[in-house]
Amino acid sequence: MWKGTSRLRPSPPVLRPNQMSWHPQYRSSKFRHVYGKPASKENCYDSVPITRSVHDNHFCAVNPHFIAVVTECAGGGAFLVIPLHQTGKLDPHYPKVCGHRGNVLDIKWNPFDDFEIASCSEDCTIKIWNIPKQLLARNLTTYRKELVGHSRRVGLVEWHPTAANILFSAGYDYKVMVWNLDTKESVIASPMRTITCHQDVILSMSFNTNGSLLATTCKDRKIRVVDPRRGIILQEANYKGHRANKVLFLGNLRKLLSTGTSRWNNRQMALWDQDNLSMPLTEEDLDGSSGVLFPFYDSDTGMLYIVGKGDGNIRYYEVSTEKPHLTYLTEYRSYNPQKGIGIMPKRGLDVSSCEIFRFYKLITTKSLIEPVSMIVPRRSESYQEDIYPPTAAAQPSLTAYEWLSGINREPIMMSLRPGSELLDSQPVPPERPISKSVAQVSPRPLEAMAQPVTGGGQPPCSLLEEKTPKWTTEHRLEEKSWLTNGFDVFECPPPKTENELLQMFYRQQEEIRRLRELLIQREVQTKQLELEIKNLRMGLGPF
Repeated sequence: MWKGTSRLRPSPPVLRPNQMSWHPQYRSSKFRHVYGKPASKENCYDSVPITRSVHDNHFCAVNPHFIAVVTECAGGGAFLVIPLHQTGKLDPHYPKVCGHRGNVLDIKWNPFDDFEIASCSEDCTIKIWNIPKQLLARNLTTYRKELVGHSRRVGLVEWHPTAANILFSAGYDYKVMVWNLDTKESVIASPMRTITCHQDVILSMSFNTNGSLLATTCKDRKIRVVDPRRGIILQEANYKGHRANKVLFLGNLRKLLSTGTSRWNNRQMALWDQDNLSMPLTEEDLDGSSGVLFPFYDSDTGMLYIVGKGDGNIRYYEVSTEKPHLTYLTEYRSYNPQKGIGIMPKRGLDVSSCEIFRFYKLITTKSLIEPVSMIVPRRSESYQEDIYPPTAAAQPSLTAYEWLSGINREPIMMSLRPGSELLDSQPVPPERPISKSVAQVSPRPLEAMAQPVTGGGQPPCSLLEEKTPKWTTEHRLEEKSWLTNGFDVFECPPPKTENELLQMFYRQQEEIRRLRELLIQREVQTKQLELEIKNLRMGLGPF
């Protein structure tokens, strides 16, 4: 022991602002343990003739009713529209949606109408299709509208996120065209706007949340932020260290994420400030593969998913406004490489199993479409409010003419809690008359050339289905005794073969499953009402 002197402990070193402490930076996250869960074999879509096109697109579009996938077709382009519940092996003679004279390059469902889909093709046209609610009995060749304006093949289509009946298309003529579908003409020959600021082929398009800005990537590897109404460039990235291929707006974070290659040809992603594209905020090299990286962002959870073409893996990150902006979580690993990918809108997820995202992988080596659900592990089976914030509803917040006149409006929000209604009930007049009758498949024989739809008979728009609870719509169908699970018993005779008998049995099983889910939802609603009544009685007790 020291006597007469005192030993002073050395003071800890002072860290400068640009130095990091050796202590690791832990951050709590409710999505740290998210995992990918592939569907079982019987819940996949087997024997699907997926396209062999080398175009760098998703080739798949999904909504809560259907899955659409681009397929091979002799003598033109076609795609399949399969009801979501119709899993298992696909009939080799399953009807197609065929009307293009060239290969179909991109398909997108209308976000406000689950029975309307847009397709673009190498024949320089865009077609709008109405999908009947019943199963297709023969090839669908009648389209609702045809958009003719591009001089070369059309590679991309994109619906506006908040305005009804506004569609964007990008062609190999270096033009982005803005179409207003709120017209009576079946063939639209001139777009409302034409954006001509690109110097090469457009590779991707992405809107911000309210659709007031459009971000694009071009074959010249530049990122541009464009005013979609005026067609002028607001920001342009000339950074040489990152050659962008795909770009994505990150919700309301005022940031862009791009995927591409570095100057050493490594696959790379970069994060940008949408108001300053001179230098990326951060860059991250992923690997040395050559496939295109498709980014997907979930603005509700702040999670970013990176899917590689030709890969079997799906990487996912958490995005924040503070540094480091991208936090790697983990990745879903699979030995089956995907050629394309589709994603389910949030309103079609299974909230009872804490599913926060769902992919549909196109596996060409097995002719298989495999759903992969991203699950947050929770022990409780009740509705998890913290991982399901209000999300965008299938209802437009603007009409086409309002948006074209310069009005911006945020999307209408809805809760994913079963039985809940829209959180924002702004009345929006319908852009076109909505028929209450179910669209029928044309009884005419197959034609060599597609003809436009001349009559009415449009399928019911999902706009009305979003305003009313799902069980109400189903109850209306149950009131008609001649309709069973969406099929007319007068048009569907009794089964005569073993295959028809099996199909009828599967439909009955699906009906039983749907009724059980309906019963469970009713029981949950009853318990919620009983709890509210109990709370009211306790609150009014002293009085």
